[in-house]
Amino acid sequence: MTLADGSGRDGRSDGPSRPETASPRRPRYRMVRWLAGTTLAMALLGGSVGGLVVWREYARLSEGLPTVDGLRTYQPPVMSRLYSGDDQVMAELAAERRIFVPYSAIPERVRSAFLAAEDQKFFTHGGVDPLAILRAGLTDMMMHGTKHRPIGASTITQQVARIMLLGSNAVSIDRKIKEALLAMRLEQTLSKEQILEIYLNEIYLGEGAYGIAAAAQTYFNKPLDQLDNAEAAFLGALPKSPTNYNPHRYVQAATTRRNWVLDRMADLHVITPEEAHAAQLEPLVPANFTRPGPVPGSEWFAEEVRRELIERYGIGTTMEGGLSVHTSLDSHLQQVATSALRDGLERYDRAHGGWRGAVGHVDARNVGGEWASELAHVTPPAGILEQWRMAVVLSAATGRVGWLEGRDPVVPHTGDLLARDRVWMRTGKGVQTGDVILIEPQADGGGVAVRQIPHVEGALATIDVHTGRVMAMVGGWSFKESQFNRATQAARQPGSSFKPFVYLAAMENGISPSQKFDDSPVSYGEWHPSNYEKDFWGPTTLHDALRESRNLVTIRLAAQIGMKPVAQLAQTLGLAHSMPLVLPAALGAVETTVMREAGAYATIANGGRLVTPTLIDDIKDRNGNVMWRPDGIAWQPNATPATGPQMADTRPQVVSAASASQIVAMMQDVIRRGTGVRAGAGIDRPIAGKTGTSQDFNDAWFAGFSPDLVTVVWIGFDTPQSLGKNETGGVIAGPIWNQVMKTALASRPRLDFPVPDGVRLARYDTGMGMAVDAFKPGQEPGMSVDLGAGSGTGLTAADTGAENMPDSENDMAATPGNPTTPAEGTAPVAHPAAPADTGPAPSSGGDIGMGGLY
Repeated sequence: MTLADGSGRDGRSDGPSRPETASPRRPRYRMVRWLAGTTLAMALLGGSVGGLVVWREYARLSEGLPTVDGLRTYQPPVMSRLYSGDDQVMAELAAERRIFVPYSAIPERVRSAFLAAEDQKFFTHGGVDPLAILRAGLTDMMMHGTKHRPIGASTITQQVARIMLLGSNAVSIDRKIKEALLAMRLEQTLSKEQILEIYLNEIYLGEGAYGIAAAAQTYFNKPLDQLDNAEAAFLGALPKSPTNYNPHRYVQAATTRRNWVLDRMADLHVITPEEAHAAQLEPLVPANFTRPGPVPGSEWFAEEVRRELIERYGIGTTMEGGLSVHTSLDSHLQQVATSALRDGLERYDRAHGGWRGAVGHVDARNVGGEWASELAHVTPPAGILEQWRMAVVLSAATGRVGWLEGRDPVVPHTGDLLARDRVWMRTGKGVQTGDVILIEPQADGGGVAVRQIPHVEGALATIDVHTGRVMAMVGGWSFKESQFNRATQAARQPGSSFKPFVYLAAMENGISPSQKFDDSPVSYGEWHPSNYEKDFWGPTTLHDALRESRNLVTIRLAAQIGMKPVAQLAQTLGLAHSMPLVLPAALGAVETTVMREAGAYATIANGGRLVTPTLIDDIKDRNGNVMWRPDGIAWQPNATPATGPQMADTRPQVVSAASASQIVAMMQDVIRRGTGVRAGAGIDRPIAGKTGTSQDFNDAWFAGFSPDLVTVVWIGFDTPQSLGKNETGGVIAGPIWNQVMKTALASRPRLDFPVPDGVRLARYDTGMGMAVDAFKPGQEPGMSVDLGAGSGTGLTAADTGAENMPDSENDMAATPGNPTTPAEGTAPVAHPAAPADTGPAPSSGGDIGMGGLY
């Protein structure tokens, strides 16, 4: 069948047929599959590259990251505290003022306040809060280009990582990543409680306070467990910005931030909404906190202890080790000693220095109305005392002055200078209207006294005879003016206060207190020593010679026994580190300090058992373990109930108790009727002592003791110069010693000096009156034996310093009562005979003596 198209087909197809020119059909979704494959390949490639980059960055950032294992045994830097003998906080030593509080002792409201303000999800996150980071990032992007401060998203764990391990606050991506890495490691190493404990003890909260305990004390003067909700919330507000929320400067901002924290605490159901509202109504009023210490007047004591701690443990342990250091300081006696020394320095300065003029000046045109504001801007001198004030002279003619009292508010006051002070000022540089002077308002409106800072200086130390515990120490006029401690650091000549040790060496050599030596002129080459009074007594007992501080007898005594025993004794007692073997040293031409002399005198008073001054009773670490106690004295561990606690004294017996007792008896008469009478005025207790005045009156000393206390006083100029003719230790230092010891002994029981077995006290006539001395077996009271020329320890050139004193031995004058010509290397010694009435002996006409005067 032929169709119309000529194909012969009826239009049905027997099979598929394609135009000869048609292309093959493409697979369905081929493009989609290709795009998906390409995308997957790119993703895999990108992921691989990205993973490699991330790994390399992780390796780079992880390299050198500190280990967190050290925080397992976390011990924060904690300030060390010094305590006085009565357990007052005397001073604090700290690089960072921190009081460590364990987690268990931190009140719940305090912990919750910080969590509400800083990290509400602290107990649920793993060290990093991703949602907080995302929220902070979006906010920072939106605020980009403004002055908006970037929002922080650090968790408490991250803050601990930054504070404890990174030690950097640099704003950078690297630092934030490192912080996050360390935070996650911390969470794996420490418990949440340990991390929070570290945070709350480490964080800085302003005003020099590190950690919550120090902050509670600083802002509210309270311990943590006494804080209320409002106070706890304020502390929680501080980490964001301690400066901007300082309640002393920005009370409104601080209050607003505190109230926000209270709201967050309520949201977390730590407190109720009612409690939060009540706390928000509380005014934010910080308490006035005064950092403990130093105890008034104890600055030198505390500084000496600090130096000793640094020398023993280093500055790190001293300032950050949390040491508890119990010292021997008697707070009351320290204040008495400080006042006594200052009173003595003022007396001397007023008598010798005269009025040296004003310390400043204001425009005289303003004294009628604006003087208070101008005076407020005048810087006070460093040596001004707490009870003194700076004042403007409102009228030089009438003596009217004005000064300021208080701080907030400052209140102007006016008053009139005392008449005697106005006379004293006119004899000096005078005064003009507008001058700024130092004054001290008198009690009950009794006028205004003029004050000035002395140029003369002084030092004082009081120690316990038996233990060496330093009860009081004053290093000068004012610690603020000069931190140089003249009690321990100023090496000065002790003058005649050294003489008792020459006599002690003689007692150790068997010489009796009633032994007579000749008091007559003597010369050693160019050295012509003499007595202070420039007179001569002839044969004189050692008792009388020490009582009246006779130089020539002391020299002859030293010549008899030799300078080597004297030097060895002085070094053994710690009085001098080294000592020249020359006769002038017997008169005090050596160098020592107030503290060393106090220890040496204490050894005498302690019966010859060595006493070393100590300022520290014990040192404990932060856990209460005793790290150090002084050597030599300790409680016996095996004391029986019958005997009670017993003290074991292992200190060496450096001088016999008998010899020490002999010197004590002799020095009692020094105070009773000798050169130390002023020091003993009004004291009805057994006391002993010795004056000391160095060459040219440069140094004035008084050293003395009771059976249980030693006090040594020194007065002089920092740059040695004369204190003035006749300004001896008994005149200047004696009254200061008296003031201190009179107060110290008033509260103590009356004690007598012990007399050792085998020693007898006897009253006898010395030829210059009756005296009581101690005598060893075989010694007779009042007897003076012939020691013999050349007997004893003969002098060598080294002993006498003959290389510096030509013909020293040949120039020694012959003396009455001892016609024997001395053999070479010895000094003449008096025969036992009554003093001859030879009349006044001629003066030697030379130096009184390099060393002691009186």
